[in-house]
Amino acid sequence: QVEVVESGGGLVQAGGSLRLSCVASGYIFRLNTMGWYRQAPGKEREWVASQSSGDYTLYHDSVKCRFTISRDNGKTTLYLQMNSLKAEDTAVYYCNTNRLDYTWGQGTQVPVSS
Repeated sequence: QVEVVESGGGLVQAGGSLRLSCVASGYIFRLNTMGWYRQAPGKEREWVASQSSGDYTLYHDSVKCRFTISRDNGKTTLYLQMNSLKAEDTAVYYCNTNRLDYTWGQGTQVPVSS
């Protein structure tokens, strides 16, 4: 069974920081580009950032210079350091490969108060 478990969310004030974690099962993690996605209330899920197995990173324009994605292949864990949070970052955050190989997890909620 291929699965992911996200954690680290919680209520934060605008301007604050959070670090999200995603523990993934199996060999899929080590071989693939991993990404963070988010779904804001009433909106479609959107891609936020991704990191290849070779550590190349990409970011959505809305989070550039504020969010940092990283991974630990030994622990099959993906991280997202979120700084300077804004109210518009409020969403449930998920992780998956760029091809969506994993069953979506439950995500971790990040409410940002303004």
